Amino acid sequence: MIKTKRVYEKAETSDGTRFLVERLWPRGMKKEAVKMKAWLKEVAPSADLRNWFAHDPLKWQEFEKRYRAELKANPDAWTPILQAAKRGNVTLLYSAHDTEHNNAIALKRFLEKQ
Repeated sequence: MIKTKRVYEKAETSDGTRFLVERLWPRGMKKEAVKMKAWLKEVAPSADLRNWFAHDPLKWQEFEKRYRAELKANPDAWTPILQAAKRGNVTLLYSAHDTEHNNAIALKRFLEKQ
């Protein structure tokens, strides 16, 4: 099972293997405070795509389409997540305030189709 969770929320054993899927480090978080297997910067949307989207829900569908294209072009970035998901639960950590329109949600949908 692949889940998503804000990086600011408490880690739980049910999270399984945790991956930070942000290009930028979350504000106010100390690296030693984030319980995770890895920070997968390369699986996050490109800087250009992230800046274009700017967390605008009206751009969500187009963002997902463009992000899927980036992911398809870079399978090495997301393969470790799928490998971990075969062994147990995986949680994708994100820092956005919007819990419905963020790259972790789009990544989860993409991975579930792989």
